[in-house]
Amino acid sequence: MASSESHQHANCVSMSHHNTIVIGAGMGGIRMLYDLKKRGIEGICFEAGAGIGGTWYWNRYPGARADSESWVYVLTFLEEIGVDYKWKERFPSQPELERYLNEVVDHLGLRNNFVLNTRIDSAHFDDSRNIWHVTTSQGQIYTCDFLVAATGPLSTPLKPPFRGLENFKGDYYQTALWPDQKVDFAGKRVGIFGTGATGVQLVPVIAHAAKKLTVFQRTPNYVLPGRNFVFSEDQERELKQDFKGIAKRVRAQPFGGDIGSTTRTFLNVKDKEALNQAFDYGWEQGGFRYIFETVNDMLTNMDCNEAASEFLRKKIRALVHDPATAEMLCPYYPLMSKRPPLGHFYYETFNRANVELVDIKKEPVVEITPNGVRTLAREFDLDIIIFAIGFDAVTGTLDSIDIRGTNGKPLKTHLETNLATAYGITTAGFPNLFMVLGPQTVWANLPVVIDNTVDWIGRTISHMRGSGHKRIETKSELTEKWKEEVDKQFWGTLLGQGARATGAWHVGGNVEGKPVRCYWYFGGVPTYIEYCEKEIESGYPGFTFSNAVEAH
Repeated sequence: MASSESHQHANCVSMSHHNTIVIGAGMGGIRMLYDLKKRGIEGICFEAGAGIGGTWYWNRYPGARADSESWVYVLTFLEEIGVDYKWKERFPSQPELERYLNEVVDHLGLRNNFVLNTRIDSAHFDDSRNIWHVTTSQGQIYTCDFLVAATGPLSTPLKPPFRGLENFKGDYYQTALWPDQKVDFAGKRVGIFGTGATGVQLVPVIAHAAKKLTVFQRTPNYVLPGRNFVFSEDQERELKQDFKGIAKRVRAQPFGGDIGSTTRTFLNVKDKEALNQAFDYGWEQGGFRYIFETVNDMLTNMDCNEAASEFLRKKIRALVHDPATAEMLCPYYPLMSKRPPLGHFYYETFNRANVELVDIKKEPVVEITPNGVRTLAREFDLDIIIFAIGFDAVTGTLDSIDIRGTNGKPLKTHLETNLATAYGITTAGFPNLFMVLGPQTVWANLPVVIDNTVDWIGRTISHMRGSGHKRIETKSELTEKWKEEVDKQFWGTLLGQGARATGAWHVGGNVEGKPVRCYWYFGGVPTYIEYCEKEIESGYPGFTFSNAVEAH
């Protein structure tokens, strides 16, 4: 381990070697350190923020909570780690999740393995020694045998794209960089840009305090009801007793949730009323059960998808009193083209007299003025502006670090030229580099993915140590094969067609100039785990191991 002194002196330049350096102190980083520790492998984790939690440290905005249920949004499912945490709600809030992750860190004795307030600026692979040279924002230099990027898929927020923001006289905030103190909206005129998962959570909360709330919407979302509730003691005890059952079910469910399935298809439901009853069941159950427990061909049959989409549009029209506002809130693209958020009285909020919806596709924003926002049609006087405009997803944070593999090739250039990875965990030309939630990993409830991926990385490092290997390289044949599988599972479906048209973030469509392609594997958790397991059980046919530096 590096000395504590080297962590504390920001201006000194030191050289300290570690077996493994992990980047990012979110769920992935925590889980990775734990896996290394249980295998007897030394590791250290660097985090840009002042606290542990990743997404749940940075995103402190009012109303922030997970869209996965608390009993599946936990570490870990591969083994019991013994944290007797008392969950409060079906969908855990940001403070609860941050508190939980810190309790996990302390319970596992990992606190001293984190170096906070320290960003990784660069990581260059040394071909002659099979090690990574890592430079931090504090001016320190480290080396390591293995580098693990646990940077998260949604951790680099997009900058506000509107001119004139620097002249605004009021306060403005980005949701992913929310201050660690309460923001007072009482009596204020507030504007929110963005109606994705974040905006959907913010709007109902701020509406209770603001004098006037103006919501600037680019593209409407299908917002599914969360149906959140507070646990009773009996409910929580029942869930804890079913821990192993839950773990088994989430690894068998395509999107890693504790959600049932159905054999009912659109084609075999002849009666329209019976179909609506099925949709009604999913709507009332809350969460993503509407997608999985109603009909099983919603994502493959266009007629079925349109029926499911129209059902949701009718719900919007029933919930929102003003017909014009309701119509603005109705999406007209296939359901799941964009990842649907869960709402907690979102649509109902637009019935309030102090809330207004503005369609900025029909009424584009010209500029931010000293007093608010000016569109082509009118001006809005505002005291506070909030930007909930999303992230440079999946590759954004990786691109911000100067990571260079063999022959000094930048990872950013490598991924931009040809997005091809091995299961979203490694890529060709970057030896001894692992990614916890890298490009082309499976689209699912992320803690389930993290458990599988971190276990794969830990087993692989252990295999190398036991065999005397110093270097692992990914064969390009494997990455090209995985890329074909990723594209096959996505672009031939309704998901792919709709995502391209709507500029969805999971294909990079929300970032100007970013290549539009599939950044996730949509083949489901069970199939993904099977691929990963087969790679190890078959002796890593897609990889090359070497024992000595001289081979290079």
